[in-house]
Amino acid sequence: MNDSDLLLEMTTLATSIGRDVASAPPPPPFRTMAELRRVFDAIDEPLGQRMVERLHLLRPEAAVGDELDGEQLPEHGEVWVVDAIDGAIQYLHGHPEWCVSVALVRDRAPVAAVLHSPSLGATYAAAAGRGATRNGQPIAPATKTDLGVALAGTSQPPFVARFPEVVRLAGASLSAMLGGVGAVRNLGATAWQVADVGSGRLDAFWQYGVDDVNLLGATLIAREAGAAVTDATGCAWRAGASSVLVAAPSLQPELLALLRYCSSST
Repeated sequence: MNDSDLLLEMTTLATSIGRDVASAPPPPPFRTMAELRRVFDAIDEPLGQRMVERLHLLRPEAAVGDELDGEQLPEHGEVWVVDAIDGAIQYLHGHPEWCVSVALVRDRAPVAAVLHSPSLGATYAAAAGRGATRNGQPIAPATKTDLGVALAGTSQPPFVARFPEVVRLAGASLSAMLGGVGAVRNLGATAWQVADVGSGRLDAFWQYGVDDVNLLGATLIAREAGAAVTDATGCAWRAGASSVLVAAPSLQPELLALLRYCSSST
């Protein structure tokens, strides 16, 4: 199966899963973490199993993982990285800022990715070396040159409180960014925000902490669109990296300077 056919199948799957989630009854209320897990697992696990079964037919030799970190990705071979409800917290609270995520990773690098947002009726897709699209149309990052009019997004990895240094850097970098860019917002699912940088709907996105599940497919989309994709020090982003900065190329040098300053001064 060539890359174009593969993306079509991935898009069909993501759209189908998204339609089913969006049309399902609202999730029941929860009061504790244990209840949250039970509520979410009851919704997410059957959807994840459907995705695994379908993807196995597309690539029988590829492994499938929905909760991977950089240490678990194999050095060689293919792995599907999937998330039926990327932006689970938003979904569970009745907010529309979530999406379905499907990515194929080969030798620890993403080679194909699809993100589908039912609430927006929008789909991002990309294959390595073939560019990126939103609803089938090519995308490109913003061309702004003034940080004062830039809109930046940010988020944190799941259960970030377990990592005090990540929390410290998140706070320091937010202070630095607020002093440099026009506005900072957290607009929902991490993957969707990263892809939005690729289409110019956001000018930048940054985050501290390892978050491969959310970043592998999305960074491919942003990079194929023409965005700069690095860690907070300016090195190329790779699976297992402890930070990420995705930005319009025209703004990246100043944004890196802000992040380097905050990291060195705290």
